[in-house]
This record gives sequence, structure tokens and C-alpha cells, in this order.
Amino acid sequence: MIKRSFSTSLFLILKAIVLCNFLFLFSFNLTAQPPNLKTQIYIDNYSQQAIRQMILYKIPACVTLAQAIYESSSGVSELAKRSNNHFGIKCHVGWEGDTVLKSDDELNECFRKYNTVEESFDDHSLFLTSRPRYSNLFKLGIKDYKGWCYGLKKAGYATFSKYASALIRIIEENKLYNLNTYQYLHQKIVIRESREILPQNNLENSSISYSIKNK
Repeated sequence: MIKRSFSTSLFLILKAIVLCNFLFLFSFNLTAQPPNLKTQIYIDNYSQQAIRQMILYKIPACVTLAQAIYESSSGVSELAKRSNNHFGIKCHVGWEGDTVLKSDDELNECFRKYNTVEESFDDHSLFLTSRPRYSNLFKLGIKDYKGWCYGLKKAGYATFSKYASALIRIIEENKLYNLNTYQYLHQKIVIRESREILPQNNLENSSISYSIKNK
């Protein structure tokens, strides 16, 4: 009788362990997404935003999107979730908008905070076009994504030594270079809609407060 009771108890314990493991794996599969799936979802959500930036500011759409994917971990990084900052742009002198602290190269560094992801894309373009150290990039062809990637690293956008190759890998693995062949069939419509969201020469309607004090 004792042996039978022990065997029954052992069976129930093993059954409970198996059930717990199954439930854990099931819930993990529901919440976790493979990196390539997250990246594809991000591309689907923000490729048009990258094209808009290309039309307005002549920055290759594939480069903008690759930077956003890398810097924000396809939109799921802590900084992206807390502040809608998808390009890892720090405060720098001249930023008058909201901020958030995050440890990066140093402890508790100041990063820009935006109301929307779209504002992050807009400010990224303003950041590149307003600083002379990036001016040589705009002499490159719109399809020269490799030149842009190496140029961003050379100009000091990131400290990571393989930053350029990381961006190029993202572009080529996801064929983002196809975004640069956009034919501008609806250019006027896209530009008009873009300016309604964030006027190129008037930022009063945006939460972005931007002035160039440190070049």
C-alpha cells in the first residue's frame, strides 16, 4: 500500500513538472519573436517613413531604416520604448526638448525623448542635415548606401568600430536598397503630407525644440 501511494505521488509530481515546462514553453512562444520577424515587422511599419525622409532630406531610405533597426533593436530597445528614440541620439548642446537618462558609453547619459516615433525620424534627418561634419555625405549618390554607412562612422555617429558593416549587413540581408529606387510617382503628395506632420522650416507645431549651438 505504501509503495503504491509513493508511486502515485511520484507520478503526479513528474506530471506536474512536465505540465509546468509545457506551459512555460507555450507562453514563451507566444511572447517571444525571432529577431528576423521583429525586423520584418519594423520594416513594414516604418519603411514609408524612411522614404519620406529620403524625399525631404535626400538621405537614402535604406540607410535611415538600417540605422533605426540597429539603434532601436527593431523598436524593442529600452531607449525606444521609454522615449521613442529610435536612432540613439544623445541630447548634445542645443537640445531643448524632453530627455531621458540611460547608461551608454558613460553612466546616466542624456538622450533625447520624443512624443512619437515619427518625431524621432524627423529629428534624425535634422540632426544629419544641420551638422557640417555630415555634409560630405550629401555629396554621395542616393544609391551609394555603402558610402553613407562608412561616412556615418567616419563622421563619428557611433563609437562601435564595425558600425558601418553592421548597417550594410542589415541593408543587404533585408534588401533595403530597394527602397532607394522609389520612383517619386507621388512625390508632391508625400511631401505635402510630410510637411503637415512636421513642417520642414517651421517646428512650432512639433514637440521637437531644436537649435544649433554646437556643431
